[in-house]
Amino acid sequence: MTFIFDLDGTICFKGNPLSPSITRALQQLEADGHRIVFASARPIRDMLPVLPKPFHNETLIGGNGALISENGNITFSRAFSPAIVETLITTLHEHQATYLIDGEWDYSYTGRADHPILTNLDPHRLAKNIPVSEHPSIVKLLILSAIEKEILLEKLGEMDVVLHLHAQEDVIDCSPNGIHKRAALTHLNITDYIAFGNDANDITMFEGARHAVMIGDHQALRPHCTESIPYTTEVERMIIAKLMELNEAFTSERVTT
Repeated sequence: MTFIFDLDGTICFKGNPLSPSITRALQQLEADGHRIVFASARPIRDMLPVLPKPFHNETLIGGNGALISENGNITFSRAFSPAIVETLITTLHEHQATYLIDGEWDYSYTGRADHPILTNLDPHRLAKNIPVSEHPSIVKLLILSAIEKEILLEKLGEMDVVLHLHAQEDVIDCSPNGIHKRAALTHLNITDYIAFGNDANDITMFEGARHAVMIGDHQALRPHCTESIPYTTEVERMIIAKLMELNEAFTSERVTT
């Protein structure tokens, strides 16, 4: 069976890397013949610091599906069209927006120096903060602040893009049209899988899953999950127990079929 894992708020927390106990559980899944895939809103660059090195060559889906890395190399990239980029940048300027823009590897950041997002932004200094005009392509946009934000949202809603609103962080997440985690899984020919996630950007992934486990309680994600694990001080222990339960169930299924 293929197991798909979102990262932040699902199997790693508060920007910290995967814990040794979660890492051992994932390694046990692999040892028992299952495939591991990580699917995050983070670009590939920012997934690597929270993943132990043995997982860097696994299949990584970044930017909510805009990027795929296999065996340490980016094998798929879906960018905004030049026309959409031009419209987006004009709109950002009109609303005096601050933002984080991601190319395939480098980024452009205009937010404040103490914004919480900087905790997760290129912590290992693997990339460069470059002007927007220097990006060969742009795969993701996070709007951090703006004036007349509701009007900005209306304008974005009229564009050929995919929007996710992250209320907890108060940011607008913008991806190219047709880009989401399930689309990336389809590109990889992964159709039978178990999914773990925690946020609205996991909805499409959950919709296609044979079994979907929600971490926490996200109102929009709740209707699409098979079961959930609450955020408590025992969340990691409960996740590991669920992984071992599913490991046994689907290892047995493989043997009997």
